[in-house]
Amino acid sequence: MRRLSVLALSLAAFATCVMPAAAQDVPARIKQAGKIVIATMPNYAPITFKDPATDKLAGFDIELGEAIAKELGLKAEWQEIAFAQMLPSMQTGRVDTVLAGMSDLPTRRETADFVDYMKSGAQFFTLQSLAGSIKTPEDLCGKSVGASRSTNWPRQIEEWSQANCVAKGKPAITAVGTEGSVDARTQLKTGRIQAAVQGNETLPWFQKLEPNTYFVLGQAFTQSLAGMPFPKTPEGEQLRKAVKGAIERLITKGEYAKILANYGLQANNVGRVSENEGK
Repeated sequence: MRRLSVLALSLAAFATCVMPAAAQDVPARIKQAGKIVIATMPNYAPITFKDPATDKLAGFDIELGEAIAKELGLKAEWQEIAFAQMLPSMQTGRVDTVLAGMSDLPTRRETADFVDYMKSGAQFFTLQSLAGSIKTPEDLCGKSVGASRSTNWPRQIEEWSQANCVAKGKPAITAVGTEGSVDARTQLKTGRIQAAVQGNETLPWFQKLEPNTYFVLGQAFTQSLAGMPFPKTPEGEQLRKAVKGAIERLITKGEYAKILANYGLQANNVGRVSENEGK
């Protein structure tokens, strides 16, 4: 009997060492519910979108969220929420976190702490039909460039313009705030602006969907980190640490890289999971 007890204890200890962090590592409320509620908005392909064939949520963030939930022994429940309402919804407890390609920014860290899971960068692009006269980012000096006003891209466009246009005696870029990236592309196609900015993770997808439409200008001119936000509470901190550990294990097992590859996002591999390192 003693030998069996020792064996049972050894097996239990081994299981504790190798078993992935499960629901016992998350807050009691979430463990009891058996699910993690995640806000998203399916308007940012290939990060999060609706599969046109099934009308179901799809994208890198969706697959990653499902994998994180599984790693924690939970189910993922998705709530479609307007981007501007995501952090307030988290603060009120409607959702536990967000997966929507949200940039980890110092201003957002006033109310939330982030686990950074993907790198990104602001990328200039124009129409293929304009590529004859707009060949490089420097050709945008004196022109109008649109970007979603809910991001920091309009400000970054102005900063780039100051350093690369104005400082060199060229006319400044006019940064145009749009209702989102879809609106920016619409304004570009209708001639209201001459170029636009999106995250470099999205442009290969749209070039595939709309061949011979868009022309990418140079390389990404900024680098940012997309993160999952969590409330600045003891429960939020506990969940944040559990999610960070889950992503680290997904990286070690190769599942993170596999999900990136599913959407052609190998260049956006974060390499190392960090917290609150966005700039």
